[in-house]
Amino acid sequence: MTSPLGAEGAVPQIDERHPPIKTRRVSFDWENTPLHWIPGDPVATHMINSFHVVLPEGEKWFINCVKAAMPYITDERLRQEIKGFIGQEMVHSRSHQGVIDKLLLANGIDATVVTKPAAQGNAEWPAKMEALKKRHPRLYKQRLLFELGAVAAIEHYTAVLGQWVMDNDKLDAAGVDPTMLDLLRWHGAEEVEHRSVVFDVYRHLGGKYPMRVASWLVALFFLYWALIGGTLLFLKQDPTVKGKVTLWRVYRSYRRSVRRGLVPGIFKLLLGEAPVYLRPSHHPSKVCSTQKALEYLMRSPAARAAGYNPY
Repeated sequence: MTSPLGAEGAVPQIDERHPPIKTRRVSFDWENTPLHWIPGDPVATHMINSFHVVLPEGEKWFINCVKAAMPYITDERLRQEIKGFIGQEMVHSRSHQGVIDKLLLANGIDATVVTKPAAQGNAEWPAKMEALKKRHPRLYKQRLLFELGAVAAIEHYTAVLGQWVMDNDKLDAAGVDPTMLDLLRWHGAEEVEHRSVVFDVYRHLGGKYPMRVASWLVALFFLYWALIGGTLLFLKQDPTVKGKVTLWRVYRSYRRSVRRGLVPGIFKLLLGEAPVYLRPSHHPSKVCSTQKALEYLMRSPAARAAGYNPY
């Protein structure tokens, strides 16, 4: 079976558990993107901007984790999927860094309070882990498994958010900047595409269910911190926001944005997905649609400009 795509052809039927993972070397021009790229909604804009700020170094941490796991991988197909995952995450990191450099900093919003310690942590991570490996091999393995579990949990949420942004036509109707919308949907599509990789690495290395639950809980707190803290940080620096930025004022605006469909209900999403991710029989291939992701990537201006062809 195939999915019709008119003049552009069709995407072949995909194995949801093991789709091919391609690196698409996209680029984005932010020269004409306004600071409030969701028109008239600084809270919704900066809530999503929170992801732009944590993702560049976050993606590098994901890469560090799977690279450290690579010597333990005996499944050749999984090794190839890890290589595709690393390639995609490298482009994601670079693309979101462009938003920080070309859009946020250009409008007087400084995120170094978040990015600087994260970059330092990533730079030190390999040496610290190698030293731990030499001193306490078993403790090293347990820490690596725990971090892989946290990454797998975050990957679940990024895939679900990716599906949400691809399916959400209210963003188009609200006049969201098309370049930013393409970045979010391209990234979301690739998150759906590689959503199983880190979960499979975790299980391949012997990760058990209790640790999966514990690492999910840590990932949940991180996501809440990133979204709430990042939103408040940016709103306080936004030169166009008048009056005092209070948590209650931000929350009311956020609820309006949720009702308009411009941001997901974050609290409901993060906790609402818990029964899905924490089901003992869960596998990422059971959620989201690679078929839809590839259909979007065939339409994506950035992916098309990078020469993407699914065949």
